[in-house]
Amino acid sequence: MKTIQDIDRSRIPRHVAIIMDGNGRWAKQQSEKRLFGHQHAIQAVNDAVEAAAELGVEYLTLYTFSTENWNRPQDEVDGLMTLLIDVVKEQTERLKKNNIRLRLIGDTGRVPQASRNAIEQCVADTASCTGTTLILALSYSSRWEIAQAMQAMAHDVMARALQPNDVDEETIRQYLTTRDIPDPDLLIRTGGELRLSNFLLWQMAYTEFFFTDLLWPDFRKGHFFEAVSEFQQRQRRYGKTGEQVAN
Repeated sequence: MKTIQDIDRSRIPRHVAIIMDGNGRWAKQQSEKRLFGHQHAIQAVNDAVEAAAELGVEYLTLYTFSTENWNRPQDEVDGLMTLLIDVVKEQTERLKKNNIRLRLIGDTGRVPQASRNAIEQCVADTASCTGTTLILALSYSSRWEIAQAMQAMAHDVMARALQPNDVDEETIRQYLTTRDIPDPDLLIRTGGELRLSNFLLWQMAYTEFFFTDLLWPDFRKGHFFEAVSEFQQRQRRYGKTGEQVAN
């Protein structure tokens, strides 16, 4: 397992995104209900956030709950929303101590009011922090985000605030929830699955992917450092040749 000493501090990814997969399977291995896995994933979240802060990663986005997750069994959904309240309240002081600011993206109108209140309070309490920005993608899906952006763009076209011929990639970016956040440089996905699961599809056009079979509750700082270390071994070409990038 890698340590922070293995990392080239001059080549830190500016934005890391994580799909935290495997909580349910981890719980099943323990002969427990799925919520047990979510409860025991808190340490993994703490380790990932602290590792990002120690490295100086500017943005860390965690895929906390997708819009598709609302279709899970109601007892699991209710348990997750209650757990979210407890975790956010417990972690607020830790975030402030580590100079970490919390942000939220997603269809928050679907989130229960009590859970939303807890998160919004944490967002307010950490607003003055200047270190890593921790982004929770809650009730989020990329197709939802793009659909919302297209609706807003269509309204502006109808209001003559936007001309169709003026729409380009940068215009679209300005209508996304991540308009002021750089695209992820690195995606980490645990749990052994090899897909994006409707997460930041527009933003990940040139993101480097790191997949691991490790289940999320077992994720620790060393695994985060391992992903960053591998990222640093890759050549990011953005459509150019290797020779062009090297020169």
